Amino acid sequence: MPSAAQRPRITVFSLGGTISMEGPAGSGVVPKLDANDLLAGIPQLAAVAQVTGESVSKAASVELGFADVATLAERIAAAVAGGADGVVVTQGTDTLEETAYLLDLLLDLDEPVVVTGAMRDPTKPGADGPANLAAAIRVAASPAARGLGVVAVMNDEVHAARFVAKRHTHKTSAFGSGTIGPLGWVIEDRVRIALRPAQRTPTIAWKGPPPRVILLPMVFGGDAQALRDLTREPVAGMVVEAVGGGHVPSAMVEPLAQLAATAPVVLASRTGGGETLDKTYGYAGGEIDLLGRGLIGAGLLDARKARLLLSLLLGAGATREEISAAFARASA
Repeated sequence: MPSAAQRPRITVFSLGGTISMEGPAGSGVVPKLDANDLLAGIPQLAAVAQVTGESVSKAASVELGFADVATLAERIAAAVAGGADGVVVTQGTDTLEETAYLLDLLLDLDEPVVVTGAMRDPTKPGADGPANLAAAIRVAASPAARGLGVVAVMNDEVHAARFVAKRHTHKTSAFGSGTIGPLGWVIEDRVRIALRPAQRTPTIAWKGPPPRVILLPMVFGGDAQALRDLTREPVAGMVVEAVGGGHVPSAMVEPLAQLAATAPVVLASRTGGGETLDKTYGYAGGEIDLLGRGLIGAGLLDARKARLLLSLLLGAGATREEISAAFARASA
């Protein structure tokens, strides 16, 4: 066993969420536990790493916004600059995938940054918070996780921030990466990284709260009125969560083309897996038609991740050409 001085230094930032919740039976749980409370439940991790905890907030993750994650990114960078070998972030799972991807876009670190949480609160039998936190600390302390970018660790699986998503309301297996699967896993206290992304997520400088970018879900039959309502006030950009490989009803084509002439409009898919097409369907409202009218394909990114990328790009002053190139790189 390595001496204390030889063990990796890991900083855990806690932001609240289910992993931190407590409350009397029948009245609903609320965030109460801080980072040190969470760490007290897994004392055996002292043999793995030198772990310190910092409490950032005690809130449900739905309350988080761009500025909160940007501030967190600064604190993570400072911790690494101060000697941390890895970082773990605990938060609510409702927006865990957004926090992980935003951190991936804002940070340029070789040191592992791991986001984790819990699906069952500490008052329930089989609460998964301690196991997820223990696995996350092991990943953050592992040399194998260096250079991966930000990852999410849930249910002993290691997922790339770019692809991970919550796909169930309450199962402990709620998180997955539908397009590529996990990068690795934790087994018998060992970290196994089986896949590595072909390239890292490009870093985008934080320039303050980004301008308004809206997300338009494409429903059966289309809803041109929703598009008009959403764009009654000026928007900096839009992400269309289209059906299939990137398709909309023909009645939606002209309004979207008009908007794309004045602001970047990104075409994503609602399917939860695969990537948007670019040269298969040629009918009105198919992806060939829409891309030809100036829309930008989201590629491998789902609509929520595409909105985050577009928001940061616009906030950084990116041109339309730079935005198109960034989405192409995100799918490489």
